Amino acid sequence: MTVIVLLVATSVFRLLGALGVRRFATWRVSAAHGLAVMLVMTAGAHFVPAGVTVMPNHADLLAMMPPFVPFPALMVYLTGVLELAGATGLVLARTRKAAGICLALLFLAMLPANVYAAVADVPFAGGEASPLWQRVPEQVLYIGIALWAAGRPPAPRSILRSLGRRGRPAYGR
Repeated sequence: MTVIVLLVATSVFRLLGALGVRRFATWRVSAAHGLAVMLVMTAGAHFVPAGVTVMPNHADLLAMMPPFVPFPALMVYLTGVLELAGATGLVLARTRKAAGICLALLFLAMLPANVYAAVADVPFAGGEASPLWQRVPEQVLYIGIALWAAGRPPAPRSILRSLGRRGRPAYGR
């Protein structure tokens, strides 16, 4: 479901860009906003009471926590807050790079919970447990999109070109 939200939101933002909304003129920015939409949705589950069954809830996420994680309830709330902060960071151009990198690290840190939930066959949102072959590629996709949204580092050749002949940046002359 989260992958579908990510893909649909990204496509809608890019369509808006094609229709003239300059903010969404590139796939990279559209994907950053699409990931932000997905994160707002997933972060919401961190705070939903256990009695709510129409979507994942706090109890579902708590059950995903591996036994070695200290203060699991607090960690569920913390990751929800971090997802919301990351979503906010992705939609602001000034903070997009830092947010993308931090979210990639967060997704990497959350990978053990996803592996544990799949291996321990932890049901999610009242349904079956998601298999490992699905969870790991999803996390890799989220990490990749977060890093892509952050922007690529300059290519080594462009760095060398900017140094010019004397080892000083060409733009500083």
